[in-house]
Amino acid sequence: GPVSSLDMSEAVKMLANEKNISVDTLLHVLVDALATAYKRRPGAAAEVVVEVNPDTFEFTFLAFDVDEDGNWVNERDDTPRKEEMGRIAAQTFRQVMSQRIREAERDRKFEEYANREGDIVTGIIQQADDRYTLLDLGRVESLLPKAEQVPFERPVPGDRVKAYIVEVRKTAKGPQIVVSRTHPGLIKRLFELEVPEIADGIVEIRGCAREPGHRTKIAVWSNDHNVDPVGACVGARGGRVRMVVNELRGEKIDIVPFSEDLADFVAKALSPAKVVAVIISDDGTQADVIVPDNQLSLAIGKEGQNARLAARLTGVRIDIRGETEPVDGLDDADYEEGEWVANAETGAMEWHAADGTILTQEQWNEQAAEAGDAAAPHDDSEQAAATGDAAAQETVGADEASTDSNEPAESTGDAGATQEAGGDHV
Repeated sequence: GPVSSLDMSEAVKMLANEKNISVDTLLHVLVDALATAYKRRPGAAAEVVVEVNPDTFEFTFLAFDVDEDGNWVNERDDTPRKEEMGRIAAQTFRQVMSQRIREAERDRKFEEYANREGDIVTGIIQQADDRYTLLDLGRVESLLPKAEQVPFERPVPGDRVKAYIVEVRKTAKGPQIVVSRTHPGLIKRLFELEVPEIADGIVEIRGCAREPGHRTKIAVWSNDHNVDPVGACVGARGGRVRMVVNELRGEKIDIVPFSEDLADFVAKALSPAKVVAVIISDDGTQADVIVPDNQLSLAIGKEGQNARLAARLTGVRIDIRGETEPVDGLDDADYEEGEWVANAETGAMEWHAADGTILTQEQWNEQAAEAGDAAAPHDDSEQAAATGDAAAQETVGADEASTDSNEPAESTGDAGATQEAGGDHV
């Protein structure tokens, strides 16, 4: 039978609620649909404008003819009769409505997520393959590409994970949301969720250096001198930071206080290692860090990780060395570069320095003794031994003694060399 305006109004409102679309949008779709249906009728006018009264749901069809110049002329009311109207409406509803509703729904989803780039979302892992993992965010799915996944993290379908929205693209099938688990922004967002002080702006995360799946360093700063930024992020008994670590499946997090003083900041960034001194270069791009010998491996970290993250966090190159390690390039600078060459006549080894100076083995040893440097280098001394030069062989013996054991070296090995080698050995 004919569709009464009351039925129509109920149907539109129900549909709007069900699809989570405004009644206004739906009415626009309906008007478009009716105009399309009208034009299909035999004897229909060239153009039509359909108007609807949103209160009474009464439709008015204004028909127009088009003249040779393309102008709309001869306006008239060509509203179909009630019975016919019902039939047209029902027919059209089925055809155009579903298509338009899908489009409107897609647009709405895109609008919802378009300005959420940089936000954190929680999704349920739907399916995972070699190229990407699909996360169900509720009304929409998101894409977690392989490149944005943490290495060695196995996505298990049905698991609930948090991810960071990197990009929202508009496609024919609706919005495509690309999310990441490796982005440093994920750390910041997770801390915002756990630490109210960060959400309120009292504590700021000034820097973040991350090696996904292994370790992260963040530098925090407090705008209120009564609030300890590190303590706020760690929480009572480490409760807050533990929640973040659990969400990141056990990735270690170092929280260091940010400092305006670069040397101080570099020292703090290398924690948990203790630092003796930091020397910043004049241009502020290089930091030489001196640490106690027993802290050297801790400061450098596993495969250089600690030093690498600290350098990325502070933005300067970091060179780390122990307290007792000699400073390169200070002693014996003139004879630093060169090579050992066997004298063509005597067969004795001579040091040919880069600046053209030539030293005999004895002169070299005297200089080495004065400078507190070790005698002839190992690879060269083997060569010297092969030539059968007694002095050179003696030196080799001393060199080996001082390197391999901590006993005082005999013959030409001086005390300085022994001490130094011993220090290295320990």
